[in-house]
Amino acid sequence: MTILSAVTELDPRQAEIFSYCEKYLFDNENPTLVAKNAHYFTEGYDAFGLDEIQLKELRDLVFQQFEPSVQELTALAYHFFATGKYEFGSLALMFLKKHRPRFTRFTYDEVKRCLDNVVQNWAHCDLLATKITPVFLELEIATMEDFAQWRGSASKWTRRVAAVTMLYQRGKLPAQELLDFIQPLMQDPERAVQQGVGWFLRELWKLSPREVEDFLFLNKETAPPLIIQYATEKMNKDKKKRFRRAITHAPKPRKPHFQKKKPPREDSGE
Repeated sequence: MTILSAVTELDPRQAEIFSYCEKYLFDNENPTLVAKNAHYFTEGYDAFGLDEIQLKELRDLVFQQFEPSVQELTALAYHFFATGKYEFGSLALMFLKKHRPRFTRFTYDEVKRCLDNVVQNWAHCDLLATKITPVFLELEIATMEDFAQWRGSASKWTRRVAAVTMLYQRGKLPAQELLDFIQPLMQDPERAVQQGVGWFLRELWKLSPREVEDFLFLNKETAPPLIIQYATEKMNKDKKKRFRRAITHAPKPRKPHFQKKKPPREDSGE
């Protein structure tokens, strides 16, 4: 079968697995489901239209047919995400999730490479941040210092994952340490990153309300409103008022006053 979706160079083994997956995806495509799901993705949604049950079936078929190693599946992830096809990205995630206890530093490096270059939507981004990247911390494959570098990535998805990954550290690290970590993202211009930061702060607030509220108060004048909106979503109305951005009214410049001179009366002698 001709490979229609691959946009990266594959070795023969990768091409065989890719072609096998692609045939299954084309054989089961469903435009109706694509249309139904498209509204969740404002930045575009390129998909075949398979549901999760079908993708899990394909995942299991690949495992049975090819018995791929963790190293192979990790290397395939980049090629799958690079297609831009939603199901290929979802498959890459499913492959990795099955082998989480066997992750290595190679997995960490490849996941970051995917985020920096080929991950294209919030759904895959958040699955990586909640199901994959925390494992790097849990297995001590990566450290907080490693993830600190992700905050400076040119990719908004890498920066979003840097924030959302910290959900795993709630209750494991002091709240102030996590707030210090998130500070460089508090003025990020990308909406996707702002949502991720706000999500993290909202969840951290549930465990450490005083620390998060003090942090938000200090940042309320400079942080994008969307971060504040997400972070305070679960607070009551009275508490939310504390984090409204102050509105300063500069005094309006006074208009020069010119007194109109009345025209001289005809009998005034002027």
